[in-house]
Amino acid sequence: MSFPPSAPPIEDVKKVLCVFAHPDDVDFGSAATVARWVAEGIEVAYVLVTRGDAGGFDNTPRGEMPGLREAEQRAAAAALGVTQVEFLEGYFDGKVTPSLELRRDLVAAIRRHRPDRILTSSPLRRWERISGPSHPDHLAVGEALTCAVYPDARNEFALPELLAAGLEPWVVREIWYSGGPNPDHAVDATDYFDRKLAALNAHASQTRHMEDLEGMLRGWMGTTAQAAGMPEGQVAEAYTIIRTE
Repeated sequence: MSFPPSAPPIEDVKKVLCVFAHPDDVDFGSAATVARWVAEGIEVAYVLVTRGDAGGFDNTPRGEMPGLREAEQRAAAAALGVTQVEFLEGYFDGKVTPSLELRRDLVAAIRRHRPDRILTSSPLRRWERISGPSHPDHLAVGEALTCAVYPDARNEFALPELLAAGLEPWVVREIWYSGGPNPDHAVDATDYFDRKLAALNAHASQTRHMEDLEGMLRGWMGTTAQAAGMPEGQVAEAYTIIRTE
């Protein structure tokens, strides 16, 4: 199973909502793209499902990790010009499922933010690389978010408690999936690479053990750019785009 070819991106986007499982997910896959959108005048907001309590590579006490990673994510967002960062409550790193409860909470976020575009993790596994993008939490968030976009967020008869709270139905016009199989829409990230690196360095609990983070990123993103036919020396991030209207 794979995605169909990407739809052309809509051209009049005013707001993007980025929805991911853990702090640093958006930055590893999409920080340069986010920085580009912000520079183009698009409003970007984040919703993180967990605070990454199972992350880290040192002896940081477990009880300190959620607060530490939340602070890291806010600093990383600031490096890209993003000021709206929200964390859901009641979900834990490594234990996320595409539950009805998660769908409800994501519908509430969609109706609050009312984005034209959503950026999220792929609900489809990459069998050639089951680590990283295919983390079960990533797949679960991608699936729950897709269900939240359609049919839940636009259906006035779904989740009447949200309507009673003043959260009116909203149609998200497209979803950009990160980390899925065979992404075919590449974004030139060359001019925003330094901001991506700064955002990832802000996630010190997750990246300071890496010997050559910059070299690793340039390798990944350079390969993505070459696959998209970009000139030597450029770097890119790639997605699948699904229209939802």
